[in-house]
Amino acid sequence: MSDARRNSYLPIPADSHFPLENLPLGVFQKRGETKARVGVAIGDQVLDLAVLEESRLLDPAAYGGSPVFHHAALNPFMALGKGAWRTVRSRLQELLSEQEPALRDNAALRERAIVPQSQGQVQMLLPVEIGDYTDFYSSREHATNVGTMLRGKENALNPNWLHLPVAYHGRASSVVVSGTEIQRPRGQRLPPGESQPKFAPSGAVDFELEMGFLIGTGNRLGQPIPAAEALNHVFGAVLVNDWSARDIQKWEYAPLGPFLSKNFATSISPWVVMLDALAPFQTEGPRQDPPPLPYLQTPHNPTWDVQLEVTLQSEAMRQPQRISASNLRHLYWNIQQQVAHHTCGGCNLRTGDLLATGTISSSAPDSRGSLLELTWGGEQPLQLAEGGQRRFLEDGDRVTITGWCQAAGYRVGFGEVTGKLLAAHRAATP
Repeated sequence: MSDARRNSYLPIPADSHFPLENLPLGVFQKRGETKARVGVAIGDQVLDLAVLEESRLLDPAAYGGSPVFHHAALNPFMALGKGAWRTVRSRLQELLSEQEPALRDNAALRERAIVPQSQGQVQMLLPVEIGDYTDFYSSREHATNVGTMLRGKENALNPNWLHLPVAYHGRASSVVVSGTEIQRPRGQRLPPGESQPKFAPSGAVDFELEMGFLIGTGNRLGQPIPAAEALNHVFGAVLVNDWSARDIQKWEYAPLGPFLSKNFATSISPWVVMLDALAPFQTEGPRQDPPPLPYLQTPHNPTWDVQLEVTLQSEAMRQPQRISASNLRHLYWNIQQQVAHHTCGGCNLRTGDLLATGTISSSAPDSRGSLLELTWGGEQPLQLAEGGQRRFLEDGDRVTITGWCQAAGYRVGFGEVTGKLLAAHRAATP
């Protein structure tokens, strides 16, 4: 692939998440306007795709016949399928290259179509109308750590875990875009040493380092998606923070799993990185033993080399502190297997559905993707560089997740997903 710093007419630093090789899509509003539309990130700029459609530099006849980028969500474009996604991405790379004059030499069009991401010129919105949200539990290290805390080392993994990608059905309505502040949830929890639960704010709010994959084209009810075809249905990927209330979760999870402990908020990054941008970074995940059943088998457990980092900053800290670093390649169950298993019984996925990976942890102590693991259930507090410690998140804490793929001279990144934890709302009076 070409070097974006040489081949884009826009100056793009080598450490930018958004070079010509990436071109992620998102939904934004210009400052002072109420109309949302689809844009693409290039360097520190946003390219307005609705303007390009109006000018016919992007011709809808080439990818579906009708304009799709004036909508306040990516769904209409995503529903067009892989051929349309590739056509548009290729055309955008052409328009932004230094060899193509159509946009480069049209000052009036550039003034309308290109907006700085910084300086408060744009507001990023939730990129997709999410109809359904499924959260998997696909990191062996995370599942082992949590299982060890709950059941002991000998019974850390449940008998089914090495045979299928475990998941739960999340709450799509509380998926929010990066920057949204998160209210500390209330719920039932059983205080240590007591026999009766109490209704109170959670005292153990946590983050979870995850990635999410968005379905572009779905399947008919009753017609499973084979693992070999799964990536044809996946539009792109985002960063995910699946906020969790561990004390509520501990009390409620049996027998049906998470409910209120997970449904209060899930944050995602605003830019959706298409799978074609990740293709140069494909790698192999962990060896799967025992071999999966035939419907889940994929050659070499394919995944992508995505470096992931988490920082925490309290209101008293002058700068954020990195508290975890992991990589998508550590995930045991890959996205193809997740899609295949999700649909194997006939479940129909739809455009805009979000499938999250679950917490992505690794074997190193500082690569654990949640405070639950980093502090071993609160028994080993995390020491903060500027003083203080954390067992779980406190009011005013800001958690930021970032991720990128690194190549020689450029990186393909996801930007970040960030959120600040606020105090719980005052309880309603009966």
